[in-house]
Amino acid sequence: MTRHLRPFLELLSRYTGYAFDDTDWDAVESGVRDTDDEYPDRWYAYPLAGKAGTLEIRVAHAVGSDVTSVSVTGARSPEPRVRTDTLLSAYARG
Repeated sequence: MTRHLRPFLELLSRYTGYAFDDTDWDAVESGVRDTDDEYPDRWYAYPLAGKAGTLEIRVAHAVGSDVTSVSVTGARSPEPRVRTDTLLSAYARG
């Protein structure tokens, strides 16, 4: 999922009404560099706060592989939950 992280975040941002841009990507790319998904305190968190709500994205590398683990919280109604689950499933297969 690492290679798909930016397009995933760009699409997810649309659901909150947030305009994810290069500045956001620079922050995420830098923040995820030294992460490790085996340690909860070594995940990187980033908010996607838009007109339609706020989602918190947590990302971390699976050390020793090219996998990036992603957690999304904050979806308060069924529609954003379903959209988030659909995106996670689609990008996990990529």
